[in-house]
Amino acid sequence: MNLSELTVEKIAKMIEDDTPSEELLEALKTDKRSSVQKLVDKYRRMKEAESRLKERSEQLLMYERKLWNEGYELVGGIDEAGRGPLAGPVVAACVILPKELIIAGVDDSKKLTPAKRESLYDEIYEKAISIGVGIVDNERIDEINIFNATKEAMQQAVTRCRIRPDYLLIDAVSLDSLPVPQLPVIGGDSKSQLIAAASIIAKVTRDRMMHEYSALYPGYGFDKHKGYCTAEHRAAIEKLGLSPLHRRSFTGRFA
Repeated sequence: MNLSELTVEKIAKMIEDDTPSEELLEALKTDKRSSVQKLVDKYRRMKEAESRLKERSEQLLMYERKLWNEGYELVGGIDEAGRGPLAGPVVAACVILPKELIIAGVDDSKKLTPAKRESLYDEIYEKAISIGVGIVDNERIDEINIFNATKEAMQQAVTRCRIRPDYLLIDAVSLDSLPVPQLPVIGGDSKSQLIAAASIIAKVTRDRMMHEYSALYPGYGFDKHKGYCTAEHRAAIEKLGLSPLHRRSFTGRFA
């Protein structure tokens, strides 16, 4: 095949529709058209990104594979969203995924764009064996403090799983009240796919709730800052006062 006789559009289609061989890519490197070189460079960057993503995904299964090899079949990952905001609930999720399943792109929810979190949220729900979500509102947070409220939301998440886990990987927290073997993992949402998946479910669930609350309590901007202590949020409190959604134990200086 004389590549120089092919149009750039034809070459682009060859690269897009097929998995080009290394021989073809090397041959294309001799093409003097800059547009062809850009196509080759773009393809190589894409494959390198895919390789890094796969490597990252493999790293995130380290804890899970150890437990699967020990005979645990239904490992659940737990994480929360909303410990730090001035308003709104704390939300926790427990996610059980099939053994050896890799969901490309799953990572600590804080590292992902909102659009990516939404996309992964749907994929996680589609492929999960079981998911449970726990929600503890601001009044309960004020009553028992945020640490205990977080644990309560996590316990709810486990008990609301249709299929219960036989082992728990938890982001930095122990749930002593649950008779399930467990391992708290510091920074777990960056070390375990299951915990990272739970962080995505919890984050998207809470963000959607805060968006709905923004309509109930207009003027606070809950759909934008999600209740966190931003300059916009502080200004709204100073102007409007505290809403029923605010955590009084977090906002005493604004009262």
